[in-house]
Amino acid sequence: MKVLLCEDVKSLGWLGDIVEVNTGYARNYLLPQGLAKPATEANIKALGKEKAKRSEQRIRERERLGKAAAAVEGAEAVLAAKANEQGVLFGSVGAGDIAGNLREQGFEVANEYVRLEENIKQVGTSQVTLEFDRDLTATVSVVVVAAGSDAAASPLGSPEEPEQERKKWNEADSE
Repeated sequence: MKVLLCEDVKSLGWLGDIVEVNTGYARNYLLPQGLAKPATEANIKALGKEKAKRSEQRIRERERLGKAAAAVEGAEAVLAAKANEQGVLFGSVGAGDIAGNLREQGFEVANEYVRLEENIKQVGTSQVTLEFDRDLTATVSVVVVAAGSDAAASPLGSPEEPEQERKKWNEADSE
């Protein structure tokens, strides 16, 4: 069934596009949701101005994303997280943490732009890809350091700290 899209539909098309879809998909989803109309001459003419307007908006958005990608390319995000002596994090650093750090630095990065195969779980440096659009990417360096006063100087933290903590807990238990 041929339908005229009234809205941008991800992985299907843009507003004003005429696409061929399964009849069930059109009747059960696209038409009731107002995402499409039957592809008639009257509907095509009615959406003509809106299609041109949306096209201009997409071009401006693409330019904005291109500038944001160029600005953030090669940037470095330094994040502190609690870790053990071996440098294994007690949690993990995710896309939201990385995007938040980059936003604090003044870059225009949304959480969904950060592409991680899995969250970062080790102290160290990682290269992370930011995908602004299908063919518009940037690479940033993410440095994860162990949190704490001594941890900033050494990525593995101070080995004395856990021993001191154990002594405090043992003394508290013996009382």
